[in-house]
Amino acid sequence: MGNYAIETVGLNFNFGNQAIVKDLSLQVPKGSIYGFLGPNGAGKTTTIKILLNLLKSPADQVFIFGKEINHNRIATLKRVGALVEQPAIYGHLTGKENLINRCLLLGIKKTKADEMLALVGLTEAANKKSTKYSLGMKQRLGIALALVSDPELLLLDEPTNGLDPNGIIEVRNLMIELATKHKKTILVSSHLLAEIERTATHVGIINKGKLLFQGTINELHLLSKPMLEIEVNNISNATAFLTQAGYEILETTDKKITVPFTSPQDSGALNTLLVQNGFTVSSLYLQKKDLENLFLDITKNN
Repeated sequence: MGNYAIETVGLNFNFGNQAIVKDLSLQVPKGSIYGFLGPNGAGKTTTIKILLNLLKSPADQVFIFGKEINHNRIATLKRVGALVEQPAIYGHLTGKENLINRCLLLGIKKTKADEMLALVGLTEAANKKSTKYSLGMKQRLGIALALVSDPELLLLDEPTNGLDPNGIIEVRNLMIELATKHKKTILVSSHLLAEIERTATHVGIINKGKLLFQGTINELHLLSKPMLEIEVNNISNATAFLTQAGYEILETTDKKITVPFTSPQDSGALNTLLVQNGFTVSSLYLQKKDLENLFLDITKNN
């Protein structure tokens, strides 16, 4: 248990007689950015609310930093910050006043407000009424509010939802900085697979309340069977030549040949082989299945 910021053990949760979460065993390593992925309605928000003890879990199924959440509620939640649904921002207050308000509520010195504004890059907008904030700025203020108590674990539910491309990049960079520089563990839920791929170190994929996959982002890529696309002159000769040389040809178009990717070394050797035999290789490109397709594959087989 020692290394997990979050561990759920066979977690089940029902609303009435409807099972929302089924036998869910999450393992979120300390210091990770854990992408919690799944379509809308998969049970992500419910799980996050359980982790925050907003919904009560059965005994001995949810552990935060190794401590059972129901028995250690106050101590555990002190170590957790969260952004679930819309951040609780008072529009008539400035960004800074919103943060000072939260400091007073938590009995934390008011100077912390400036620190947090700097951390999320809102120093310039500190004295602007928060109704005037863009969505991206509101999200960052929401994250700042969650960070006031200096939690070790941050739970972010769809933090880039409704943001413009700039806002998405802002939040993404902030998450990476919090994990690497400030040693926070972050669980971030999303239904946007490409989004998670850019930030996460670990991934859990959930559908209809069940965990379909859990592992590092690299393990996820291994599932995605990467392919090597080769742009080469004289496709038909090159195809015949490679087949004879024992390569598996996945597909050919009039511009390129696709073979399984095995390693950078093998790709280099393949390139050399073609060039030495008189072919002109204009590009070698590693093609990975995007998470959308991967997700479909995983869901199909379950």
